Amino acid sequence: MAQKPREDNNQAQTDNAKECEMRNVCKVSLLSGNGEHKYEPGNNVPRFQEGQMNDLDNKIRNAIKLLKVFAKDKVVEVSYSGGKDSDVILELAKMAGINYRAIYKNTTIDPPHTIAHCKSKGVEIRHPKERFFDLVKRKGIPTMRARFCCEVMKEYKILDDSVQGIRRSESTKRAKLYNEPIICRTYGSKKNHVNVCLPILDWSDKDVGRFIKERGIKCHPLYYDKQGNFHVERRLGCIGCPLRSDKGKADFLKRPKFLKRLIQCATIWWDNNPHNASHRKFPNVYDLVWHNLFCNSYGDYIKAKQTDLFGKELDCKKYIEQYFGVEL
Repeated sequence: MAQKPREDNNQAQTDNAKECEMRNVCKVSLLSGNGEHKYEPGNNVPRFQEGQMNDLDNKIRNAIKLLKVFAKDKVVEVSYSGGKDSDVILELAKMAGINYRAIYKNTTIDPPHTIAHCKSKGVEIRHPKERFFDLVKRKGIPTMRARFCCEVMKEYKILDDSVQGIRRSESTKRAKLYNEPIICRTYGSKKNHVNVCLPILDWSDKDVGRFIKERGIKCHPLYYDKQGNFHVERRLGCIGCPLRSDKGKADFLKRPKFLKRLIQCATIWWDNNPHNASHRKFPNVYDLVWHNLFCNSYGDYIKAKQTDLFGKELDCKKYIEQYFGVEL
């Protein structure tokens, strides 16, 4: 097939950018009667009227309508993580009858059974160019303020249009950040913009749990206890994620060998980057890891390191070994 002239490619990028911009300020018209659904540019997506979204059946109908409008005449990506919300949007995509590709971006550090669960759902699996521990050797340990792992492992563009399972009820930050069911996201450069549809943005945990039960959806094994009971409050994420409320400590307590390997890889980065700013703050990689896991600020670390009445200074390596039951 002959390659298109560069002018056509540039024009296509320009048109797609305009479309993305339009969808960011569009209005979704969910009409009754003839069942017509269309975008009306020039207005923000309206909030559903009070009482309209309280019933799960209404939420399902509106989600399906939104998906049909969003995915009209094209193939969209269903961003699949293996979690319960991903299972919900995948089921909604099937119910809407849209053309989609369900894609899981392998982070290489997701909980056990995640790959198997994705395969059982017929999900396409994309592997990263660089595995997580190799990334740590090159860039150090990700933190709450430096989430470079997400950029490399899962925040990249595949298709121009994506369906994602973000919900406002998941956190206060998300409730403030996401107000509309259609947004435009940029990954790296402006040309890597993606139109994103959020069909379950206003769903609660109760809505998700009820939908999963009513549709007979089999979720990731992590959501079930030993008796087979489903726990909608559980969350699926990368092992040791620094964004967790405990900064990943619970994961490391369950998997101390994971923490040991993480520190081993971080030591390689530490030794290969002697001029990094962390060397001016911490005497070794163990103090850096202790600070990341147990402190809310650098001031907390300095205070903890001050010698006690007996002149004994905190040994961060020993503390980590005793706390997590691991030999470093």
